[in-house]
Amino acid sequence: MTTNNRKLNIGILGCGPIAQAAHFESAAKAKNAELYAICDLADDLRERMAATHAPKNSFANYEEMLADPELDAVVIATTDAFHVQASISALRAGKHVLCEKPLGISVEEVEELRSEVEASGKVLQVGNMKRFDPGIQSAKAFIDQEMGEMLALKVWYCDSTHRYAVTDAVQPLMVKSAKAKKPPVNPKADLERYYMLAHGSHLLDTARHFAGEIVEVEARLRNRYGAYCWFIDVAFANGVIGHLDLTVSVRMDWHEGFQVYGEHGSILGKTYNPWLFKSSDVDVFREKTGTTTRVLGADGHFYRRQLEALSDVVLKNAPMVGANIDDGVASVRGMVAIAQSVASGQAVKLADVSGGL
Repeated sequence: MTTNNRKLNIGILGCGPIAQAAHFESAAKAKNAELYAICDLADDLRERMAATHAPKNSFANYEEMLADPELDAVVIATTDAFHVQASISALRAGKHVLCEKPLGISVEEVEELRSEVEASGKVLQVGNMKRFDPGIQSAKAFIDQEMGEMLALKVWYCDSTHRYAVTDAVQPLMVKSAKAKKPPVNPKADLERYYMLAHGSHLLDTARHFAGEIVEVEARLRNRYGAYCWFIDVAFANGVIGHLDLTVSVRMDWHEGFQVYGEHGSILGKTYNPWLFKSSDVDVFREKTGTTTRVLGADGHFYRRQLEALSDVVLKNAPMVGANIDDGVASVRGMVAIAQSVASGQAVKLADVSGGL
């Protein structure tokens, strides 16, 4: 087969919830990728997933999967604490990487990973799948091509108390194993940290995707009745000002979206619970014509589309449209800066931060 019609052989590390809800199906449905292998040390979980999804190979040992010469790329679908080391192992084995967000949990480890990516010559894409939402893509295209200078933007990500009623109805029944590998500390033992890593990584990436590099944040956090609310003022390198709202959980329906004010028009976007696989409703207002348009965005399988994009980069040398290593590092720096700003009550520059969440 030629490069143009060859499929990328994908190995998925981790058979837990995110693999079951997103990555197995994405590899099966992708037009240019194939579910070649899965890996998990929990025998019962791995064997059940192999029976369900029929990869060509199944591994209990990650190094053995990486040693397979037919394997092209790895999806890192483990818990956050294992992302960096698993990615480094894959890169050193000569494999491309799609790593779930957040890229890591400390500035130092993601900077180490950046060095590994640069030395490897391989592709690393971060799993900020919202970049493959057709509505968000229509907003980005308008910003880049027609809007002119951006004045300001607001982005909000407000998880709902009713999210599990929604996800339980639409996701597959999750299979668990008592033998699953767990990090030294339960990620949900500190909810402030957990929510920032899980949801803040999306919020920051969307803001950066639209407005460019974030240089400084000033954040406040209020925690009442089990709800956490961050209000974050953001300064961008290009002078744009921004406001971010991360709230978990609001006593209402899922509330996520963005508003962008520009020289030649504005944008208002409403984003849905990702497991509905529904593209964002994005209204683009053009000042010149006095009209508003909205892309239909019928294909809302963001996870499949991000895998196809990675495959195109590797197989066809297509430009990277997903989040790259620099985007992943910047998101981690931003989350650490937000945590430090909350603790100090002062604005924090991203370039000055170190440590982790």
